[in-house]
Amino acid sequence: MLGKLSWEAIPYHEPIIMGTLAVVGIAGVLIALAITRAKQWNILWFDWITSVDHKRLGVMYILLALIMLIRGFSDAIMMRTQLAMATNGSAGYLPPEHYDQIFTAHGVIMIMFMAMPFMIGLMNIVLPLQIGARDVAFPFMNNLSFWLSAGGAILINISLGLGEFAKTGWLAYPPLSELSFSPGVGVDYYIWALQISGVGTLLTGVNFLVTVFKMRAPGMKLMDMPIFTWTCTWANVLIVASFPILTAVLGLLTLDRYLDFHFFTNDLGGNAMMYINLFWAWGHPEVYILVLPAFGIFSEVISTFTGKRLFGYKSMVWASGAISILGFIVWLHHFFTMGSSANVNAFFGIMTMIIAVPTGVKLFNWLFTMYRGRLRMTAPVLWTLGFMVTFTIGGMTGVLLAVPGADYVLHNSLFLIAHFHNTIIGGAVFGYLAGFAFWFSKAMGFHLNERIGKASFWCWQVGFYMAFMPLYVLGFLGMTRRLNHSDNPDWNIWLYIACAGAFVILVGIVLQFVQLYLAFRDREQNRDLTGDPWNGHTLEWSTASPPQFYNFAVLPQVHDIDAFTDMKENGTAYQRPVKYAPIHMPRNTAAGILIAGAATAFGFAAVWHITWLAAASLVAVVAFLLQRAYAKDVDYYVQPDEIARIEYAHLRHVNPAPTPVPGHGQATPAKRRKKATEETFEEVSA
Repeated sequence: MLGKLSWEAIPYHEPIIMGTLAVVGIAGVLIALAITRAKQWNILWFDWITSVDHKRLGVMYILLALIMLIRGFSDAIMMRTQLAMATNGSAGYLPPEHYDQIFTAHGVIMIMFMAMPFMIGLMNIVLPLQIGARDVAFPFMNNLSFWLSAGGAILINISLGLGEFAKTGWLAYPPLSELSFSPGVGVDYYIWALQISGVGTLLTGVNFLVTVFKMRAPGMKLMDMPIFTWTCTWANVLIVASFPILTAVLGLLTLDRYLDFHFFTNDLGGNAMMYINLFWAWGHPEVYILVLPAFGIFSEVISTFTGKRLFGYKSMVWASGAISILGFIVWLHHFFTMGSSANVNAFFGIMTMIIAVPTGVKLFNWLFTMYRGRLRMTAPVLWTLGFMVTFTIGGMTGVLLAVPGADYVLHNSLFLIAHFHNTIIGGAVFGYLAGFAFWFSKAMGFHLNERIGKASFWCWQVGFYMAFMPLYVLGFLGMTRRLNHSDNPDWNIWLYIACAGAFVILVGIVLQFVQLYLAFRDREQNRDLTGDPWNGHTLEWSTASPPQFYNFAVLPQVHDIDAFTDMKENGTAYQRPVKYAPIHMPRNTAAGILIAGAATAFGFAAVWHITWLAAASLVAVVAFLLQRAYAKDVDYYVQPDEIARIEYAHLRHVNPAPTPVPGHGQATPAKRRKKATEETFEEVSA
């Protein structure tokens, strides 16, 4: 009845795992008790879990990312301490099979369940506001996408205490991931967690592409979109083009494991190289899916805090497009060592070097934007400056690895691990943390603690160099990847420094959570009443903080790239119409969490071969989908009197005078237009 599931699936013999489960269980009970005591269950269900508001879903995505950051970084700390202790022939404290699960889970969690939700969360909060939309094109699909992502994360975490996780590395290369070499349930957890969350990500990509192409504010042409919107759009193009490949390759691996097919086996016509090609045909675009939105964040931050237009806007847009296209023709550099011909290796090596060119264009555009600007040294700016140095180092090591001969020597060493973290942490994660600090007050309505935020940055920055620069040295010294112990005394000092660096990063992560605690504790003293604390350029800063649930009472008319700065200079910001019109809005729905919950149950049943549960949950998925498809009561209208009340509550706090921004005075269409607004804010509000 329970398939392969039995009491033996619980790892009683692993004290670390059982201790972790105990802590998580106690924390869960305490949180449930706190919610019950505060009588917040109704609010949690009706305002958050069933919400289709893109801003609330964005907050939940980021919350998921922070939770998975704790899990993923805990794995990183365990790996670094194991390698620091397991020197000179010592075995360390982690058995090999446990260590293999840890480094596999670390990679999967940090890429698929930390970085991706963080990026999608920021995109959810900001993108519809930047283009002047009231929501995304498909609000219900947005809710479903989040809960599918959360379902995948739940499966990953269930594997911690029920069964095991994959021991294959985060790539799950066959034949190691085939049933004959991995007969346990670990690879099955891997497959179904990625399949379920991958469907959610694919739906997100489709949703936001339709939103950008069909729901821009009146007057906003494609080349008027903010640069963050552009980089997210290119990332969504990559999602729509690449995630079906991941779905297909995992489907083929599923057939191998469940139905004894032989797509990737060593016998009966199988070819493991087909898996590796297909996986990296998704995997390398995935790198740019993570990094491109971060580039957009850095552009917004530098432009805002220098008080200038972004230098080379059009070149930034086309550079992002070039990166997206080239990102699809460099995948083979992930396996130069696999025996391709010299001509094939040369082509992919050259393409890999060429992709550095549009990235360099972006770097120089940021530098020229800062040139002669008055850069305010806020926490988002520190993350941006840290990125510019760190990512440049990662890019240079990437160009080195693009040389097939050099890659042949370094590919299986820690040099490659250092390079990968140099780009993903120095690029994507620093970008998300910059965006987190930049847009936090917009999403939540109050400010973060700036001093703690800066301290967190310095811990991350110093800790990163301590943790990963030694890995470059270890790579040159010949230390290979995936080792769980070492016996070369020349490596020891570098392993110790790397371990210390991981703990410095840990301090930075702790400070991030301290910053959040202080922000919530002192939120009444740190309210953002104007909605525009940074003197921003784009439309999200024209709304309240947090934004009205309908975003815009009147859809803005856009005449410039920096639309809100144009309005402020032209005197048209914060104007109220004579009367408001009703606003059409979607209703919240429980269908998303019900469908995703049933899909997660199906994944769990497939892992453990529980046939009846798999059938029942699949029927439930179809039933909930049909119920939603035929639902009638899915929308409503916000009435003008409610809109007027909400708008007045915001507008009474803002400065009625337009705020000029240096660097825009001579260049904007606002300065060329002869007719200025005749109504001031005082007259309208009176």
